[in-house]
Amino acid sequence: MLDYILPFIVVLSVLVFVHELGHYLAARMCRVRVEVFSIGFGPELFGFNDRAGTRWKISAMPLGGYVKMLGDMDASSRPDKDAALLPDEIRAGAFPYKSVPQRAWIVAAGPLANFAFAAVVLAVLLASDGHPFPRSVVGNVVDGFPAAASGLQEGDLVTAVDGTPVERFMEIPDLVQAAMGARYQPREGQQILNYEDYRNLVHSVGLPPITLTIERDGESQDLTIVPMGRTVVDSTGTEFPVFRLGFIADTGPYGVLDSIWLGVSETVWLTAATFDSVGEIISGDRGSEELGGPIRIAQMSGDVAQLGIVALLWFMALLSVNLGLINLLPIPILDGGHLLFLGAEAALGRPLSDRLQEYGFRIGLALVLTLMVFATWNDLVNLQVFEFLSGLIS
Repeated sequence: MLDYILPFIVVLSVLVFVHELGHYLAARMCRVRVEVFSIGFGPELFGFNDRAGTRWKISAMPLGGYVKMLGDMDASSRPDKDAALLPDEIRAGAFPYKSVPQRAWIVAAGPLANFAFAAVVLAVLLASDGHPFPRSVVGNVVDGFPAAASGLQEGDLVTAVDGTPVERFMEIPDLVQAAMGARYQPREGQQILNYEDYRNLVHSVGLPPITLTIERDGESQDLTIVPMGRTVVDSTGTEFPVFRLGFIADTGPYGVLDSIWLGVSETVWLTAATFDSVGEIISGDRGSEELGGPIRIAQMSGDVAQLGIVALLWFMALLSVNLGLINLLPIPILDGGHLLFLGAEAALGRPLSDRLQEYGFRIGLALVLTLMVFATWNDLVNLQVFEFLSGLIS
């Protein structure tokens, strides 16, 4: 269990610390007094007070954290009505009495810190270890292969194979195989080219060309390439064809400036991909069983940690993007909900009523708890816990 619990606690604690540190630094920048900086919820395990009067602590339940500022009623940052009774010089450092832009900056700084953390981690990894799933940028063109004959050059960005869009280099081989398989009539519903069909195709009509769409110097152009085919024998002795164009990806390691740029662009891409996935789940285009909770995160943390520190850092960057994006959802009790309230306050020229805010926080808490229960249910189903219990009972 330590192989999973310990990596999970470390990963989540680091990401929560980064998130709350964003809130903390923004609050200090706006001269808001921070009373508590907690990693985890529940009873305090240990902590200390700094010179500014902030209590830094580790709490018993490592499933999140919070920054409690002067003027907050509790860890959820609900406004404390008693803050109005504070002396003016003290109340000036209370969160509810700062301007709307200042409060919005403090609220947004948590998710922004998660995005910034992901970009920094990815930049370091790209500079030191390269990219395991690089973009479809040509790193090297092999002499004597079809790609070189077609005029493909190092640095070209492959954007499509036979009209099918490409983002990652690992998509290209599969699309080439699929494109070649689509050039003949499969036998008995086969979807890929078997060895006999490949041999007949090569000897009778030759391999057909494919169209590679590339971007070079900001301009798009099409290259016609006839793949080079060869046979491969698997462990069972079965022969099957593979097709090669003769170029490899630009996997890095990259220079400092390129790594910084790629770190930011990869973070943006991960954010957009995560947002699209959530949208597809909401619309029903993807199954809701893909939603995972703490159990799945713990399982993945342990599995990835066994692959080494590089894999674990990639996982942390991805999880940091997810944490930042989830916190921006417009649900009261999350940062996105706070921003929604602040937007309403800016539009109305006054804060929403205490009752409306209270109802909002209750609804938000109910939604978050429901989502956690649903995600945990998915985790238990994926781990086949219920099948195991059913077997014990029967």
